[in-house]
Amino acid sequence: MKIAIIGVGSVGSAVATAVKNTGLAHEIVLFDRDGIRARAAAEDLGHASAFSYDIKITAVSNYRAIRGSEIVIVAAGANQKPGETRMDLLYKNADVISDIIPRVMANTDNKNVKIIIVTNPLDVMVMLAQKLSKLPANRVIGTGTMLDSARLKIILSRYFGISTRSINSYVLGEHGDSSVVNWSSVNIGGIDLDNFCKQSKIPLPQTSRNTIEHRVKNAAYEIIQGRGATWDGIGAAVADLLHAIINDEHRILTTSVVDGVGKNSVAISMPRVIGANGVIMNLAPAMNTSEKNALRKSAKIIRKNFDLL
Repeated sequence: MKIAIIGVGSVGSAVATAVKNTGLAHEIVLFDRDGIRARAAAEDLGHASAFSYDIKITAVSNYRAIRGSEIVIVAAGANQKPGETRMDLLYKNADVISDIIPRVMANTDNKNVKIIIVTNPLDVMVMLAQKLSKLPANRVIGTGTMLDSARLKIILSRYFGISTRSINSYVLGEHGDSSVVNWSSVNIGGIDLDNFCKQSKIPLPQTSRNTIEHRVKNAAYEIIQGRGATWDGIGAAVADLLHAIINDEHRILTTSVVDGVGKNSVAISMPRVIGANGVIMNLAPAMNTSEKNALRKSAKIIRKNFDLL
């Protein structure tokens, strides 16, 4: 499979490395406005491929070179800086997406191509990319709260001393400050959270839940403060999403896609079944009244920010 990655800054480079390490691509094309950076990334990644998989890795400066790509990953745009929120990037990255998507569509097969959006503010960029591409919503997919959900799972794993593989937990809504921890659907080993706490004799009071929510929502800010950007986590999320698509796994991931019609449409992260054609099914997990209200609020924030464009 041929995969194109648009934008090879710190995030795009990490995505490229993660994609290479899946072994699922026979060719990776790297496009960046900075041709020197793209060529350097392609060379470095090509050298690394000698230790793993035989993959053709090229740097290109013309969109014609992405022809034949079945999946296009968009990681271009300004990165979040210390002190910035994802929404601070709204107008800058909207211009980037508005330039990229028409060029991508002019050089790919609109009957088959799937676009994965990594650029922040992610949910708004998914909406913009879907509008510009005119592709079915199920084939314009944002990594959404996949990383947020992974952060929640890691924190719960450390709290309870249980492998992440035995924990099912979701963060819903915006990949941003209004994200919603879906406590109602958390289960460990198939046992609902409250029952597990009783059986394990490890309580999880509301104060601890509030702390966990704060840590999940602020994890990116802390990482950005310490190393300037987040990239390893999102690279792994993209690789996981690729596995689900390329291998037609029908796995459930909290991705962001446009749902609804007209002014009621919004891109928001919910559990979705992912397969070869992108999103196969949208799911609605158990939610209490507070979570439902928070999710509606999150959706309104995303829609409001999209309307600003």
